[in-house]
Amino acid sequence: MAGKKTRLSVKEFDSIVQQAIERIPLEMRRHLDNILISVQLQPGAEMLEEMGLAPEETLFGIYWGVPLTERMVTDPPLYPDTIFLFQGPLEAACATRAELVEEIEITVAHEIAHALGMTDEDLDALGYG
Repeated sequence: MAGKKTRLSVKEFDSIVQQAIERIPLEMRRHLDNILISVQLQPGAEMLEEMGLAPEETLFGIYWGVPLTERMVTDPPLYPDTIFLFQGPLEAACATRAELVEEIEITVAHEIAHALGMTDEDLDALGYG
C-alpha cells in the first residue's frame, strides 16, 4: 500500500471508474447492463456489520444482490443488483492515478464475479486472482 493518499473530486473519480470498467474483459463487462454501480465515500456501519466486518476493516467494494447462480427464473429481484465502490478506501490505498484505475478495475471485476457466481479460479483465469 502506498503512503500518499490520492484525493479526487467526485467527477474525477467517476471518470476513473469509467476507465477501469472499459479495461474489464467484455465477457464480464457485458453483465454490467443489469447492475447499477454506485460510488460512496465510505461503507456504512450497517453494511460492514451485515458483512461481519469490523468498522476499521478496509472495504473497496461490494456486490449487493442475488448471484445469477442462486436466482429462480420465477422470482423477480426485489432491488436492482448494485456494485458499491468506496472512494475513500480506494484513494487511501493508491498513490497514483494509474494505481487507482487498476485497483478499481480489480474491485469491479471481483464484484461482477460475485454477481455471476464465479469462483476464485475463474477470476484467476481472467487475471484477477
